[in-house]
Amino acid sequence: MNSQLETKAESPENLVGRLAAAGRAAQRQLAQMDSAAKARALHAAATALRAAEGAVLAANARDVATGEASGLSPAMLDRLRLDAARLAAIADAVDQVADLADPVGAVIDSSVRPNGMALSRVRVPIGLIGIIYESRPNVTADAAALCLRSGNAVLLRGGSEAVYSNRAIHAALVAGLEGEGVPAAAVQLLPTQDRAAVGAMLTAAGLIDMIVPRGGKSLVARVQADARVPVLAHLDGICHTYIHAAADPAKAAAIALNAKMRRTGICGAMETLLIDVQFPAAQAVVADLLGAGCELRGDARACALDARIAPAADNDWDTEYLDAILSVAVVDGLEAALRHIACHSSHHTDAIVTEDIGAAERFLAEVDSAIVIHNASSQFADGGEFGLGAEIGIATGRLHARGPVALEGLTTYKWLVRGSGQIRP
Repeated sequence: MNSQLETKAESPENLVGRLAAAGRAAQRQLAQMDSAAKARALHAAATALRAAEGAVLAANARDVATGEASGLSPAMLDRLRLDAARLAAIADAVDQVADLADPVGAVIDSSVRPNGMALSRVRVPIGLIGIIYESRPNVTADAAALCLRSGNAVLLRGGSEAVYSNRAIHAALVAGLEGEGVPAAAVQLLPTQDRAAVGAMLTAAGLIDMIVPRGGKSLVARVQADARVPVLAHLDGICHTYIHAAADPAKAAAIALNAKMRRTGICGAMETLLIDVQFPAAQAVVADLLGAGCELRGDARACALDARIAPAADNDWDTEYLDAILSVAVVDGLEAALRHIACHSSHHTDAIVTEDIGAAERFLAEVDSAIVIHNASSQFADGGEFGLGAEIGIATGRLHARGPVALEGLTTYKWLVRGSGQIRP
């Protein structure tokens, strides 16, 4: 049995401290590997994952059976369940990360001072990343690949629903990586489901450099409330689409329908629709949404558009439904739309539909969200759609990284100063 699993007598704080110390040491070794070596290691990890298909699917079947017996919802079971095709896609994603451009060592900018000193800012890994996630076993591979490609070591803590799947995937990945010279401690999986270990990770300042939570609102809220380590995350995805007076009616209807109903349970799904009082085809837009099975909750003017729209409660404007439910408000122009978004947006993704370029540019400039969109669906809020390859999550904070966080978001920078004997007067 993996020695990491022999930890029953060890306190969560000691366990996390020991694994973090090993991870930090491994990261220093990883930092010496060039881009080609990291790519080869990830390709080897993907190959090892494919070779372990039988073991991984057997472990996953055990998790699914346990989930069914404990009453997991159909949606949770679907996220958990693997088959040959899903596992192949996970391995393919690791290969794809291996082929992405390596951000480490990239020069952000450079200059020469009047005294002849040459300055440059260069991208470097953050260090040891802690990933705390729920139910989706693919995160084990995605997070490991993204962290390793960007030169970071990673400490993974998966949810109890996928414990056996995560262990099988992790074992396969490490076997492939070790074969290419990557220390096993560069990718570690916390060997306990004790919730106290999560607390130990969150307070491991000086050992873990950054925490990334992937999961439901309660998990992210706990991480943001309790962490003493920097956190990269978003809590709510309260995303707005504003249909301006100058919107093309067909375009507006198609975008609104897609933004809400393509996938209602993702963080980029529209949760509030704002319709300009001067937009001429509002009834058609709401009729399409109602016809697609979406429940609408509106203000008084929205309710007047269609008898099937129910009155909205005050908390509807601040609710992430993650379901076929949408709040709708009729607003008096761009200024009112901007005020509503400033008051209720979670700063994730907000969009405007208009043919008026001036209105669009003002919206893009003034809406303070991680992603601001003109004439497209908010469901494009995704690292793959942005051409970033895989993503480790969406960040809505104002520091370091915002929006889809991929390889570049897992780096920081340092200043390099090259002199020729200068001394400061």
